[in-house]
Amino acid sequence: MSTNIWSRWLRDNHPRGLGFSHRSGWFAFAEDQSRRPLRRLSMAELSKLGEEEREDYDECRRVWNVNMPVIRTHQLTAVVSVLDQVMYSNARDGGRIKGGVAIDAPPGLGKTTIAATYARRFHRRQIRRLGERTSAGHQRVPVVFVSLAANMTLKSLNRQIVEFYGHPAIEKLTAAKLASLATEYVGRCETGLIVVDDLHFVDFRHRTGVEVSNHLKWLANELPVTFLYTGVGLASKAFFNEGMTGESAAMAQTARRTTLCPVEPFTISTDAGARAWADVLATIEQHIILADARTGMLTDHAELMFERTQGHIASLVSLVDRCCFMAITGGAETITPAMIRSTALDNAAARATA
Repeated sequence: MSTNIWSRWLRDNHPRGLGFSHRSGWFAFAEDQSRRPLRRLSMAELSKLGEEEREDYDECRRVWNVNMPVIRTHQLTAVVSVLDQVMYSNARDGGRIKGGVAIDAPPGLGKTTIAATYARRFHRRQIRRLGERTSAGHQRVPVVFVSLAANMTLKSLNRQIVEFYGHPAIEKLTAAKLASLATEYVGRCETGLIVVDDLHFVDFRHRTGVEVSNHLKWLANELPVTFLYTGVGLASKAFFNEGMTGESAAMAQTARRTTLCPVEPFTISTDAGARAWADVLATIEQHIILADARTGMLTDHAELMFERTQGHIASLVSLVDRCCFMAITGGAETITPAMIRSTALDNAAARATA
């Protein structure tokens, strides 16, 4: 087994294969500590590494470069502000309806990242303030994170909530029993926030979607929790109107109980937008580890970076990751305009650029 310092760093800081949709994965994410900083070697120091050392160091840089810390963009700050306002009101005693929040935005703008970042902060605060155990001795589970999939039904929604807590042998349980277990676990573990990710997989204009909508309202009535939803085009999916149209839509409770938080891509058409975009690029620059990295290797080409990504954070992150790969494997050890122009893009960004 290799014993150089880079292989040891990898053993301590390797990629974490964590899923949010189970309690163990969520706790690992919520309570995980930051990676130990990785040293930036100069070109001269790189040349002195042996073959295995260089291979391991490059793998260290791969892990480091593609796992950037969450950047506090103005989009994230705006959503957190709304969430904090809603959560302030939701300190109400049980029996009083708590408001929810829906983050609605096109793909690639960081909805899930924003939701997970907020939920992680909530998780840590609850554990710090109230302890790891409830007064009855159960494990405190401040957050439940549910990721929806296509053809979501009432039963599968309940099942995912129950699965999050790790309840065994749920295959043969009825929808009613699953709903009962879900409410039991939320109360027993004193859960305060339920994140429902990818809500757009439910079409509330169809029968099964209406059932899910009614069940979400029932859960909001029954449980002392805040619901945080994320999705694409939730209004067009009739989430807020609960599948109703015309005059009936005005009777929808979801529209009154849920605060909409849209997330928009970056823009450079205004001075404020251009500064915000440059700030994000500067933050990424500071994180990247390349031997010949320099201040301005991204910010000096802000317009080109925007042209290639259209201000979508997911496309930007992918572009930077791939430029780092080219910089390391090609030996340049910095990001150049040629790399920015030639690096393969995701399909949406590539089509918009063409």
